[in-house]
Amino acid sequence: MNKLWDCVKATTERALSCGALLSIPTNYEFVEQDGVVFMVRILSNLVRKDEAKKKEKQITKNAIDFNPFLPYEQDLWVADISDTHVCILNKFNVVDYHLLIITRAFEAQESLLTEPDFAAMWSCIADFDGLAFYNGGQIAGASQKHKHLQLVPLPLAPNGTKLPIEPLLSSVSFQGSVGTIPRLRFVHAFTRLNPDWVKSPIEGGIATLQLYHDSLAAVGLQDGGAYNLLATREWMLIIPRQHECFEYISVNSLGFAGALLVRNSEQLKRLKDYGPMNILKSVAIPL
Repeated sequence: MNKLWDCVKATTERALSCGALLSIPTNYEFVEQDGVVFMVRILSNLVRKDEAKKKEKQITKNAIDFNPFLPYEQDLWVADISDTHVCILNKFNVVDYHLLIITRAFEAQESLLTEPDFAAMWSCIADFDGLAFYNGGQIAGASQKHKHLQLVPLPLAPNGTKLPIEPLLSSVSFQGSVGTIPRLRFVHAFTRLNPDWVKSPIEGGIATLQLYHDSLAAVGLQDGGAYNLLATREWMLIIPRQHECFEYISVNSLGFAGALLVRNSEQLKRLKDYGPMNILKSVAIPL
C-alpha cells in the first residue's frame, strides 16, 4: 500500500473537484467542564446531507437492504487496506480527512469487532497519527448498518490540542489490564496499547482483540450491547450506551473524545446550560 496520508490528500482533492465529497461547513466554540475543554461544532449547512438522506429513503422504499458501501463510490476510494477491508472518504465530512474503514463483504455494525478489523485499524494509523473510533449500533450513533470503523487525523481541535480528553488520562487507575478514569462519571473501560504495533498490524490486531474482549467483559458487554470505542496508538476506551441522544443532541464516539456537534444555536445554548460532561453521562450509563 502506498503512503496512506498521501493517498488521503490526493483523493480528497480529486473528490472535492468532482463533487463526490460533500463537506459540511461548521463553526465552533470551546466549552469547558470538569477539566475538559470540549470543542463544540455548530453545523451551518445541513442541506446537502438532508437531501442525500431523502434520496436514500426513496431508494430504500423498494430495497430494505440498501447499502451505500456495496458498492462504495469509486471517487471516494482511498486505498485497499487488506483482503478484508478498504478505506474510503466519509462523503459528508465535518472533520477534514475523515476516513471510513469498511469491510469488503457485509458485516453488521452491531457485530463484535474482529482481529481483521483491528489489523486494518493499525495499518491505517501506522502512517499518520489519528483517532480511530467505532459506533457500535444505532444507540451509539451509527448511521449505517454495514460495519465500518472511522478515523480522523490528530490533533482533533484547531487550537492544537491533540484530544480534549487527554488531560484526564494521567489519572487512570488499573485493575489488571483494564483501567478507569476517575473523572469520567459513567461506566467505561480504558486499556493501554503499544505504539510499536504499527510495525506489525497483524500482531497489533491479535493483541488489541484480547484487550477489547477484556474491556467488554469489564463493562458487562461480553454478550453484546451498544457502545462507543475510541483508540489511538497509545490507548483504547470503551463506553457502553443507553441513549442515542440527549434531548435532540446526538452523541457518537467523538463526543467522548471531547468533540460534540449541534445543529443550531438553540442546541448550543442547551449544551452550555446543561454541561457537555453531563450530556455524556446522560447518554452513557451513570456511575
